Amino acid sequence: MKRVVLTLSIVAVMLLSACGLNGRGAKESSVNESGSKGKQTLEFWQIDPGEKEKVYKEAVERFEKEHPDVKVKMLQIPNDAYKQKLSVAMSGDRAPDVFVSWGGGWLKNFVDQDKVLDITADTDKDHFNKLALDNSTYDNKVFGLPLGLSIDVVFFNKDIFKKYGLTPPETYDEWLKIVDTLNKNDIIPIALANKTKWPGAYYLMNFASRIGGPELFDSAFHRTGKGFDDPAYLKAGELIQEMVKMKAFNSGFNGLPYDEGQGRQLMYSGKAAMTDMTISFVNNMKEEAPDFESKLDFFVFPTVDGGKGDQTHLGASASPVWSVAKNSKNQKLAIELAKELSSTETAQQYVDRTGSLTAVDNVVPTDPFTKRFYDVVKNATHLQMPYDQTLPPELAELHKDTTQAVFGLDMTPEEAAEKMEQKAKEDLKKE
Repeated sequence: MKRVVLTLSIVAVMLLSACGLNGRGAKESSVNESGSKGKQTLEFWQIDPGEKEKVYKEAVERFEKEHPDVKVKMLQIPNDAYKQKLSVAMSGDRAPDVFVSWGGGWLKNFVDQDKVLDITADTDKDHFNKLALDNSTYDNKVFGLPLGLSIDVVFFNKDIFKKYGLTPPETYDEWLKIVDTLNKNDIIPIALANKTKWPGAYYLMNFASRIGGPELFDSAFHRTGKGFDDPAYLKAGELIQEMVKMKAFNSGFNGLPYDEGQGRQLMYSGKAAMTDMTISFVNNMKEEAPDFESKLDFFVFPTVDGGKGDQTHLGASASPVWSVAKNSKNQKLAIELAKELSSTETAQQYVDRTGSLTAVDNVVPTDPFTKRFYDVVKNATHLQMPYDQTLPPELAELHKDTTQAVFGLDMTPEEAAEKMEQKAKEDLKKE
């Protein structure tokens, strides 16, 4: 695989008690049903349901077998509630021993608060894809071990495409023609659940990369020339609003939460033909609608005429990333658990059973469909980590807020770009 370059306010601790550790849909997995009397306990928080959760459970079981005096309490928390829940726990020094993140600026926020353990000395850097490990490495110190490496692609229902004589588009103009055909046949072109804002952000990031090239974000982020008010960002917003106005998306998309699955159900039911999402969609689909797998295919986000980007430039993310809380009373054991959760055995199971890619090196998918994702990444010339995982927290939230407003036609692309650039000047230092 080619190597490619890449606060929150303090909430009252009482909120943690009020929510309860299993509040807001959280689910504790009892990996070891035997009594824990006399055993040391590690608490482990993660966000994935379904087959991914089963893979993590099996890794925990292997860890407990190697450490019979340790019991792991594993808590699954839905993605949309997780960030607030962990932030509250961190602020009260009640963080779990091992926790999941996406690396980037989100994890760095806790690192800067001295809440995350430096695990550099316990990390075999050659075990990981360099890009993915870099995403949780700050000042040459490792603060997280990545298991997953994901990309976002446009999934489509190949039965619908075949019925209407459609072929996967390579350009934006071709994509719009597909949208028009589907609308004329009462098929929702693209399913979108954007209440939590990050799903829509993929469109802005992809369009910006296709128009301005892969160096656009790095230049704006590092303050080395271009800004978040660059014409490419304005054009990206204009294309989003063009798609909204031609009814490319389901009605009410900005009020639809992703985790609850209504957007995915539009795909499973055949009411919608496409969705732009990370390859985590495959894991959800296998859990929620396994019969749909025979209808599923994908294409890489199309190019834009006259743009500097191409289809070897991919949106990507390194997740899950396993980190250890600095306040853990069992740091060494917690590190060992994080290492088991990112071991080669765990990575192979993760890839083979969930349709995912891994940040662990030398693990090749055996599933033909997943192998196609692997090949796309292998041929990539740039991987763009999500803005909201890279930018400082307040700027990241503004990015999601303004993008959602652009989708809702509540803000012009110019207004969104101006707000982003103004905040960037305050929050980012020129290198």
